[in-house]
Formats: sequence, structure tokens, C-alpha cells
Amino acid sequence: MVDAFCATWKLVDSENFDDYMKALGVGFATRQVGNVAKPTVIISQSGDKVVIRTESTFKNTEISFKLGEEFDETTADDRNCKSTVSMEGDKLVHVQKWDDKETKFVREIKDGKMVMNLTFGDIHAVRTYEKA
Repeated sequence: MVDAFCATWKLVDSENFDDYMKALGVGFATRQVGNVAKPTVIISQSGDKVVIRTESTFKNTEISFKLGEEFDETTADDRNCKSTVSMEGDKLVHVQKWDDKETKFVREIKDGKMVMNLTFGDIHAVRTYEKA
């Protein structure tokens, strides 16, 4: 259930995120900021709507959606995507599609931390969050 993810999470570790952003086509200046930003992610649920709010010194974003239903998302790096978030077992899987491209984030809880695996093509990054 989404309940396990409903909390405020602070980024504590990030691996290969620069290569991931580069693969997505994120510009150098934005990547510089993205690499130093330590975002806080707030996940909450109200009825059948899930809200994921990301706050950082760089930019705040918020998405609200129903599990399994496609929605329009504008990312922090200003990509306009068709996104779908669904529960697959105990994992929260977020797929973004744009310009015939696709990236996937898989969030899971491991040892009380939220581990987010990001995949784009053959590029893979991992971001680890702890409860704030």
C-alpha cells in the first residue's frame, strides 16, 4: 500500500544522478543545481488521490494522481510528460513518457529508508531518502 511511503523524506545519498540527468538531456547549469540540491519529498494520500510534493532550494514541484491513471506532468527540468504511477507489489512505480522516450522511477522501502531507482535506457541512478 501507498501508506508505507506516506511521510516526509530527505535525500541522504545519490549515485549516478548526473549521468542520468545528462542522458535525459538536462542542461549543464540545471544539472549543477540538481546535483547539489537536497530535496525533501512529501508523499501523502487523500482518498484515492496520492500527492508527491518535492521541495528544494532549486524548485518545488507537486503532482497529484490516482494510481494506475495517466496524468500530465511537468517535471522540474520542464519536460511535459504523460505519467502513470502504480503499485507493483510493495513498489511505487512511476513512468514518464515524452517525445517517444520513457523513464521509470521505482520507489521502495528498505530498512526504513525510501530507495528510488531511476532508469532511462541503459542509465541507472539510485537516490536514497531517510524520514525527516
